[in-house]
Amino acid sequence: MVRQVQGRYDVSERYACRCLGFERTALRYVPQRPIADAPLRARLRELAAQYPRWGMPRLHWKLGREGIHANHKRIERLYRLEGLAVRRRHRKRVAVPRIPRPAVTQPNDTWGIDFVSDQLASGRRFRCFTVVDHCTRESPGLTIAHSLPSVAVIRALDAMIAARGRPARLSLDNGSEFRSRAFDAWAADRGIELCFIQPGKPIQNTFVESFNGRLRDECLNAHWFLSLEDAQFHIEQWRRSYNTERPHEACHPLTPTEYAQTFTASPTARLSA
Repeated sequence: MVRQVQGRYDVSERYACRCLGFERTALRYVPQRPIADAPLRARLRELAAQYPRWGMPRLHWKLGREGIHANHKRIERLYRLEGLAVRRRHRKRVAVPRIPRPAVTQPNDTWGIDFVSDQLASGRRFRCFTVVDHCTRESPGLTIAHSLPSVAVIRALDAMIAARGRPARLSLDNGSEFRSRAFDAWAADRGIELCFIQPGKPIQNTFVESFNGRLRDECLNAHWFLSLEDAQFHIEQWRRSYNTERPHEACHPLTPTEYAQTFTASPTARLSA
């Protein structure tokens, strides 16, 4: 219409737009080249399958960490088109499909991590962060404190890694400490794969759950801890005894430390004899 008015009455574009009530910016707008959404939608589906309880903001943050920078409005539009909204989780509904875990052949292939809670003589509760190597059944370390948020868990794992080497993956449940952004960023920066078990299926983290049972039966139930320092001392003594003095059937039947020493140093081994 603007061009017709200009051609018929020989007026400027500004005057024609003013008479017609038309914005000049809309007249001069040039459509941008459409951006392909298919790769982004595919990656969004993969992340939603890997983190089924994450909403759009966290998925957008994860994409940014991978170098995929897109406007949050665009991510939200694709998120809705894919039908990825987090649904209310029912009690007996499995939210994560069962994925076979890779076979463990070397120390530091997989570490199982979990928490155990107990209380002092005063009634105050404390938590114990437990770690077990799936191959050797050895415990790299235990951390005992009244509170163990993600930052404390990361600090404990960094200390174990400095002493024993980096694990290829961690087998863990869906606790809030392990689902936090800080823990996810820490694992991504160090190249550690996080293998979450299905919600409500602790048997999928068998090795650390078995270790927790031994810790409960042989140490926690056998002592009446007077203070946190007392608990730290006795639990650490039990861990060392478990690694060096207690034979394990899966180790044929050596102690976990003796079994770990049977692995010779090689390019594929992460733990030297």
